[in-house]
Amino acid sequence: MSDITPETRLWNLTRGALATRALAVVTDLRVAEVLAADSRDVSSLARESGADPDVLHRLLRALASDGVFVEESPGVFRNNDASDLLRDGGWGDFAHLFGGVWHRTAGELEATPEPVFPRLNGTDFWPWLAAHPEERAAFDRAMVEGTERRVERLAAVDWRGTETVVDVGGGNGTLMAELLRRQEGLRAIVFDLPETIRDESAFGDRCTFVAGDFFSSVPAGDVYVLSTVLHDWDDEQAAAILHTISAAAPAGARLLALEAVVPPGNDPHGAKWLDLLLLALFGGRERDEAQWRTLLARCGFEPVRIADGLIEAQCR
Repeated sequence: MSDITPETRLWNLTRGALATRALAVVTDLRVAEVLAADSRDVSSLARESGADPDVLHRLLRALASDGVFVEESPGVFRNNDASDLLRDGGWGDFAHLFGGVWHRTAGELEATPEPVFPRLNGTDFWPWLAAHPEERAAFDRAMVEGTERRVERLAAVDWRGTETVVDVGGGNGTLMAELLRRQEGLRAIVFDLPETIRDESAFGDRCTFVAGDFFSSVPAGDVYVLSTVLHDWDDEQAAAILHTISAAAPAGARLLALEAVVPPGNDPHGAKWLDLLLLALFGGRERDEAQWRTLLARCGFEPVRIADGLIEAQCR
């Protein structure tokens, strides 16, 4: 039984937007990076970041009360295991996005199926992202977060040695680079929009980048990977992506979708909340097992395994 009172449970939910925004503000001020060497008093932190010292103290005090940063003594802060994650990798970029453009979008969510983002910004999320290179770079870096977990799931697949893997919507290629390191016989194609930020010199001679639009065509291959791509789209658009893949794939080609499977019941699961952000941004959705089976079947794929984190299917 939980020892959280009903009042505390509601309070934690109602003040959640404040925590999200506070984390983004402090992350954008690079406070965790400044604190990497040692604890600092808030006045020196404010001078270095250009923030108001009183407001910065209040932001850090609130975050520390939820376990991000530690106030060692009045007005003196240091990093902890949680704030250390903001220094590099994808968590700082997630904090920036969740507390910035995603925060503003989620704040207008209503009980309708229409995405909020186009109404607020005059365009869909993806063209907006292409027009804002710094946000695009932050998005691509954030998508790298969790690569190790995704690679572990892919590595557990029964690989056949010399297959060509097409990572559809593969971003900067980090996932394929790590998979190729573990599976020496594979070759890979990273397929994504041309504006994707990437370092092709790091790909090696077994991996190439191909620019394109997965609603139009995808390269031919033996295995198609979709890493948290289909949840960005509603059923009609997700089906269009899968139809594009099935048109290019030879019979028997495999599909590996690194996606959540929403569990039934009341148990907590991150996908139940992320589902609402996807709705607000672009009308996307997380799916349960029955919804995944329906979507795959209508697009010519036979489900082989549907597990939270990895869905495997075969092209008929």
